Amino acid sequence: MRKINQLLFLIQLLIFSYFFFVSALIADDGNISLDWPQWLGPNRDGISLETGLIKSWPKEGPEVLWRTQIGEGYSGISGAQGRIYTMDSRQDDEFVVCMDASDGEEIWRARTDEKYKNGEGNGPRSTPTVDGDQVFSLSARGKLQALRADSGEKLWEHDLVPEFGSNIPGWGFSTSPLIEDNLLLVEVGGNDTNSIVAFEKETGDVAWSSHTDQPSYSSPISITFRSVRQIIFLTAKTLVSVSPLDGQIFWKYSWEGGINIATPIFIPEDKIFISTSYDKGSVLLQMIPEGDQFLIKEVWKSRVMKNHFNSSVLNNGHLYGFDNAILKCIEADTGEEKWKHRGLGKGSLIYVDGHLIVLGEEGRLVLVEANSTEYIEKAGTQILRGRCWTSPTLAAGKLYLRDQNEMVCLDVLQRI
Repeated sequence: MRKINQLLFLIQLLIFSYFFFVSALIADDGNISLDWPQWLGPNRDGISLETGLIKSWPKEGPEVLWRTQIGEGYSGISGAQGRIYTMDSRQDDEFVVCMDASDGEEIWRARTDEKYKNGEGNGPRSTPTVDGDQVFSLSARGKLQALRADSGEKLWEHDLVPEFGSNIPGWGFSTSPLIEDNLLLVEVGGNDTNSIVAFEKETGDVAWSSHTDQPSYSSPISITFRSVRQIIFLTAKTLVSVSPLDGQIFWKYSWEGGINIATPIFIPEDKIFISTSYDKGSVLLQMIPEGDQFLIKEVWKSRVMKNHFNSSVLNNGHLYGFDNAILKCIEADTGEEKWKHRGLGKGSLIYVDGHLIVLGEEGRLVLVEANSTEYIEKAGTQILRGRCWTSPTLAAGKLYLRDQNEMVCLDVLQRI
């Protein structure tokens, strides 16, 4: 009888925990409401778990909740706890900017560095990472900062170039910092073994450094394979897996000949997809355990998908992304092309509720069914007019888009 009572108690505890977790995710309007606290969302995969997407729009597009002017930059937009965070530049300076998600009003603005200027566009490139009461940013010239999320007060700072021997990449530092437990992981691109550095997120102290390579423009991801936690970095010439505990290198794969910008994609349970433009292409790799080590096997390599600066997204065994200026769907396991669509330039996309929200390079916004057999456009509108190289953000049912001059917030979820 005692064992039965213990089992019943355990079942009740599991049920309570489940409903507590679900209720924590559901907003007042009944939709699942998740923050988008970093580059490419909660899991750095461009996938939103929100539901209730409006699947048809009037000619003018979804309802515009607000528009606001913003300075130059390609930084993405992070959303957390009713606020949004991005980076821009004004006059000769770069900033982290915090805004009220409800109306776009600026709450605070914190200077991070001197403005970066480049023929392909001025201003910051990296996306702020929000973690509780802290915001972490990286300027295009390499100033890494931790700020208070509520006020923008600077908590600590590192200047990567003089401190670690880093070189500013040709188009500026673009990688976005990654949180792993109490650490902030950044591709520093420094000399010696300072390619990858882990900082204590509270103090900024260096916990460890690892790998030897120049900086790329790609952002890292965290994965778990066979109960082993790994951080995957695509540096200038190498795809490398390191332990978040001490920077130990689990495995490496040489990937030279292109300019690495797009974020790696983990394809459960054992594969990694990477893609590079400049005529390089893509490769699907399989991790194979061998004792305490990992072997890396090429599953396929092809030029079918050449992501330039925005990443693909994975859904139901298929990858959707831009092969330079052609939107494509390919089968993840084989690399077989399923369909392609032209006309959006070098755009970006995220996945939500069975659909792709796609922002074209010149500001056209389209809703595309995540269909692996054909391109099905459900709705479309011209939402911005400037150069749009920044991926969309979906936080708490609101879609945020930006170009080099303006940010817009759209209502894209049905309200009960």
